[in-house]
Amino acid sequence: NNNIFYSILPNPAASGPIEDATCDVEQLEQANDSQLHVILAELMTTSFFRSFAVDLAEKCPLAGWDTKKKKKKEKKDTEKKGQDDSFSSSSSSSTTASVATPTTSSSSSESSENEETEECAGGLPDLDVDAEPACGVDLGGDKPGFLSSGFSSGLSSSGLGTTTSSTETSTKVQDEVSAAEEDDEEFECTGGKEELDDDAEPLCSLATDESQTNNPFGAANNPFGNTNNNNNPTSDKSSSSSSSFASAALHSISQRVDDQSKWESESQKTTFVWNRVSDPVVENYEEPCNDDNDAGNLPETFWLDMCSQIHSGDGLSIVNLQLNPERNTGYNGTHIWNAIYEENCLAVDGSTSAPMCYEERVLYRLLSGLHTSTTLSIAKNYYPPSKKKGRANWEPNPQYFIDKFADRPDHLRNLHFSYVVLLRALKKASPFLYQYEIKTGDILDDEMASILLRRLLDSTILRSCHDVFTAFDENLMFKEQSTAISLQENFKGVFHNVSSILDCVQCQQCKLHGKMAMLGYGTALKILFLPEDIIGKSLSRNEIVAFLNTIAKMSESVREVRELTHLYWSTHTRLEKSDGGVIDGTGGGAGVPSSTVGIDGVDVLDAAVGAVSALANQGLIDESSEAKLIQQAFQRQPELMVLSKHYGNDLRKFLNFLPSIDSQIVTAGLDSGEPDAIVVGTGLAGLAASLNILDRGGRVTLIEKEHRMGGNSNKASSGINACCPQNATYGDTLDTFRKDATRSAGASAKEHLIEVLVENSEAAVQWLKERVGVDLSVLAQLGGHGHKRTHRPKSGMVGSEIIYKIQRAVKSYEDSGMVQILVDTRVTQLKRDDDGAVAGVEAVTMTKDGKEKTMTLTSPNVILATGGFASDRSHGSYLEKYRPELMKMPATAGEFSTGDGITLGASVGAGLVDMEKVQVHPTGWVDPKDPANPGKVLAGELMRGVGGILINRSGKRFCNEIGTRAYVTDKMFSHDPSYEQTKKWNVSSEIPTFSLVLSSSAAEDAKKHVDHYMNKGLLLKLEGLDALANWMNLPVSKVKATLQEYQRDAKRGKDAWGKTHFSGIPQDNLSKEIYCAGTVTPVLHYCMGGLTIDKEGSVLGKSKKVISGLHAAGEVSGGVHGDNRLGGNSLLECTVFGTIVGKKIPIKPRASIQQMNQN
Repeated sequence: NNNIFYSILPNPAASGPIEDATCDVEQLEQANDSQLHVILAELMTTSFFRSFAVDLAEKCPLAGWDTKKKKKKEKKDTEKKGQDDSFSSSSSSSTTASVATPTTSSSSSESSENEETEECAGGLPDLDVDAEPACGVDLGGDKPGFLSSGFSSGLSSSGLGTTTSSTETSTKVQDEVSAAEEDDEEFECTGGKEELDDDAEPLCSLATDESQTNNPFGAANNPFGNTNNNNNPTSDKSSSSSSSFASAALHSISQRVDDQSKWESESQKTTFVWNRVSDPVVENYEEPCNDDNDAGNLPETFWLDMCSQIHSGDGLSIVNLQLNPERNTGYNGTHIWNAIYEENCLAVDGSTSAPMCYEERVLYRLLSGLHTSTTLSIAKNYYPPSKKKGRANWEPNPQYFIDKFADRPDHLRNLHFSYVVLLRALKKASPFLYQYEIKTGDILDDEMASILLRRLLDSTILRSCHDVFTAFDENLMFKEQSTAISLQENFKGVFHNVSSILDCVQCQQCKLHGKMAMLGYGTALKILFLPEDIIGKSLSRNEIVAFLNTIAKMSESVREVRELTHLYWSTHTRLEKSDGGVIDGTGGGAGVPSSTVGIDGVDVLDAAVGAVSALANQGLIDESSEAKLIQQAFQRQPELMVLSKHYGNDLRKFLNFLPSIDSQIVTAGLDSGEPDAIVVGTGLAGLAASLNILDRGGRVTLIEKEHRMGGNSNKASSGINACCPQNATYGDTLDTFRKDATRSAGASAKEHLIEVLVENSEAAVQWLKERVGVDLSVLAQLGGHGHKRTHRPKSGMVGSEIIYKIQRAVKSYEDSGMVQILVDTRVTQLKRDDDGAVAGVEAVTMTKDGKEKTMTLTSPNVILATGGFASDRSHGSYLEKYRPELMKMPATAGEFSTGDGITLGASVGAGLVDMEKVQVHPTGWVDPKDPANPGKVLAGELMRGVGGILINRSGKRFCNEIGTRAYVTDKMFSHDPSYEQTKKWNVSSEIPTFSLVLSSSAAEDAKKHVDHYMNKGLLLKLEGLDALANWMNLPVSKVKATLQEYQRDAKRGKDAWGKTHFSGIPQDNLSKEIYCAGTVTPVLHYCMGGLTIDKEGSVLGKSKKVISGLHAAGEVSGGVHGDNRLGGNSLLECTVFGTIVGKKIPIKPRASIQQMNQN
């Protein structure tokens, strides 16, 4: 039950419907837990989304702010008045939610006799003196590629504005911050008290990255776009400059000048010494005379400048958000929240006494949701690392969470509402974001970011979470004709004013998160209110980064509520505030009696049943133990209930302690022994083997030399083959599939391996659909196939879809300890026992301090799934040894494809087969921006299968485009006279290029792929025959003649090269056709050769005998494909042989924890 944690709150209204939205908390929780959170969390680790441009040196716009004037402390006792808002006074690492610990309010009175101080970390518990400043920002050493490349494309859609270089910026930020801290005695980062270590660093200093030596966004680009908003004709009228800061939002502060008793501290009073200003939110101006405004409408560009008051100037710098998580800093910003909450500053309809209108309520709830999110981050990261307290990491404070929210569930509902609004904006922007080009210079990281972003936006997720993504309706706002214009103007004006206040925050860490979140909010509102056709043109890079990070922030906060609740109940039996008072439900209008929750409560029962169910599902307890534990749970057996209450959310410990309750409980996992298998490589073959072992109750250690999982499987685009009963419509049979694969394999065909591949194809695809959860509902016919048998998803690329789902399934076993995943770890040697069997590996991993560490891992089974060697052009490589003429050929495989597994197998006597069989794929895209790059993006068979045709430099077709890869490549190479005579490629010859042309109907059939390639700049859309001929640099007559001949061949049903299947024929009027075209070239794509295996995936020695303990699956093995692999058979091979190996690995019986302890 995702909402069981809400039962701790006296007010049950924290669950159920979300006010001002059409979904409920349960639906949002389910959507977040099932799909959204895991994608968002991983997406935010990519270089593009963790790099945020922010100006932390921008000065507060309030006229009376004087950083150089030291204030005398008034000699009178001051007491902090109580707050009606349960968390309006708090310590915070976020600008907009400054939350204070109890000791913070006294920091000013404990400062020097003549100076009032406002300390950032004065009340932060347990901080070491040498700790990193909590208020400081760590720019880190993680420099994404675009930081060194200049990233000339910039961040702003307008491209206007200028910035200084990063070196100047970094220095300027440090100088200004240092000057501010040196001159402004009102704000000090002294480093900590009480529990702070003596050698801890202050928590508020600003860490810079010395490696950022140039402007990452280009000298002419401002990441915040045009802050003067010259592209918005109404901006100068709807927002005021900082020099004439005039707003109802801040007018409330000026009123305190006349009533000294309203200030909560001397520090707060001196902070806001300013001149009285006028009241209006926006300055009045003459209404333009046009019909739109008379009708209650503003120009469609009105909302373009929503983010204009998140200022950026000379202090602009790039911050790594992953190095600067939101957490407790001890900073007190109560004065800012009071200005927003207590003084009716959100009266956007002009009335301060009437109940909130709908628009006011939306804005209030968004700000309250942000405040709640920040408070949750503080509670989750409350206690800093401390040597004297024995804390290595930041730790939570569940009591702080209870103090803030147990009486105010409405604040939690506002969090959920804010998340819903952001998700609605995400859905509206999805067409633009799906095609958005992510480019930092790190090709692999950018590709992963693109895959994750598209996965987040995929139609399957949008459909499955439909109620959440459509729960908020922005069209309900500003509907009243008589007040529409003023409401819109005031709404934006208030948002601008609140945004401007962020620069008054003096904690750098707090200002960072406040500016990021408000920029994310502003971007969301801009998306919601702008017409769809101008959304893409209005969003800057930095706004997209802030928008997605703010969504991720809300996603994490929703989970933190449950986590903090579980932590609280692990040490408490009833709800109590930190002052010892029992929460009675009267706060915030709860109005229900108090409740005491002990081990008999329904939440503890739920935890017990949930833990038992999870253990049974993972095969960690047998059926009889499961039945016995469930019976004990419903009988409220005290020992089980206590265990569930304290360890129900930690399955590993729960399982370890079960035998202490009942010695007859039989557990089947988590022993300290070796795994059943070590799997080397995390492409589809390795993951398929691992998941099959795990599903059978086995243990796996999974090793990957790269930082990310997936390998070349991630890049597969065409599909996976299978001959299934539902293909009967197309007349396909197993025999036909077998013949196609055998014909492609040629003289080197290994019939026993082809038989295994074909016979298991249906089961492989069904397993991917049912167990892994991949959509493979679309059928296509690729080159070399006699029928439609290649399966792919309706949306997304097949490889990335499969890898995303299967690695998630494998990772689900991590919490139980059944799988250990080691990335950035390279296997250097296979270990053998006294009998010669492979019994483990030796590997090298990189430690956090950058040093290599060697480790030895043992297991009776090692599965090699490391891929091929197509990208290794080093001296002595397999490519040089077996196919030296291909050394200069570009490749589609990742740089990690260096034949490591083949070398490991050969070192223990494994036989090698078909090593000279290296597949040259006929179509790899030539990037016009970087044509000489040896790494190419594959233009899969699908592009020709839907009707794409190949045209040479003379404007002629020259082959059957859907023939086998070897056939089409041969026809391409035959354009070279030397090859035409010898049928052997000359390494010194120029590699030929060709045009791949698709009609509009062909492009529509492959829309996802076409959009993907166009987004990368590999395909161009050309309107009309003249444009196509001009792009090809050929006379229109030649191109027209070739296309007309193709049309005639299609009508006859056969062409000169034997092509009989025609798709995507250009329309009759060639001049009006819209073409998609790109340049392609032959590329190294796949290695058919590798380790010799038998039908069960066992590695064979040179004498054809099985090498005990050694197995292989995927491209690392040889012989499955013979001379040439049939398109779509790569993913099939990985799934079939990965599954076969995974199912045959013996699973060791595991003793109960108690028995192991006795042993």
